[in-house]
Amino acid sequence: MNRVASLVLALNLLATSAFAALKPGDAAPDFTAAATLGGQEFSFSLAAALKKGPVVLYFFPKAFTSGCTAEAHDFAEAAASFTAAGATLIGMSSDNLDTLHKFSTQACSSKFPVAADPDLKVIKAYDAALIRVGSMGIADRISYVIGADGKIAYAYSDRNPDKHVENTLAAVKALPKK
Repeated sequence: MNRVASLVLALNLLATSAFAALKPGDAAPDFTAAATLGGQEFSFSLAAALKKGPVVLYFFPKAFTSGCTAEAHDFAEAAASFTAAGATLIGMSSDNLDTLHKFSTQACSSKFPVAADPDLKVIKAYDAALIRVGSMGIADRISYVIGADGKIAYAYSDRNPDKHVENTLAAVKALPKK
């Protein structure tokens, strides 16, 4: 088991439920990040996505771990529902883009993009860092719904991936329509 995976396992055994620091009404930090959809690299811009409607940004600790893979499968199964509700869906972790190319096609079924944040700039801006050890670190499991106005409309943090899709989809559907 590699060092980061060992840290994730240890923290999940010792940690209590996390909570998102950004709250509804807070301005969502703008970002552009390298992302992949179906193994194809592109640049994801939050500002550009918000011009189309709300964005669901979910942070996950580590690609191909059991909880993160299950969560990605759940988001993939619900991707059409997010689109039908007018939302853009994107996942983000500190994994490198090569790893996320595979994760995008396998765990996400090429249904939504995932972005790489290996230097933790976006993860820290959203107060979503679970741990940082030296130059390494991982994201906590936090999901945000960002309204088209660029403000956090909903935040949900739980290391258990089970309710992230259900809760964020309900939050998107509850947003005022244009």
